[in-house]
Amino acid sequence: MSKETPCVAVCMIDPKTKLCFGCGRTLPEIARWHAMESAERLAVMALLPARMADAGLQQIGGLPKRA
Repeated sequence: MSKETPCVAVCMIDPKTKLCFGCGRTLPEIARWHAMESAERLAVMALLPARMADAGLQQIGGLPKRA
């Protein structure tokens, strides 16, 4: 995968948080990803670890695990 994508090929949306289990992006972010400027993509990527932690989601071994 590109350095400017958080995608880990675990493309499933958590119905409660509306976040992707694999990367933590929302569906609108995923849909717009290729249209975003590099700076915007990097800014979103910087938020993802905290977003996943706040939602109680963590990825373990490529499979989603709900904390």
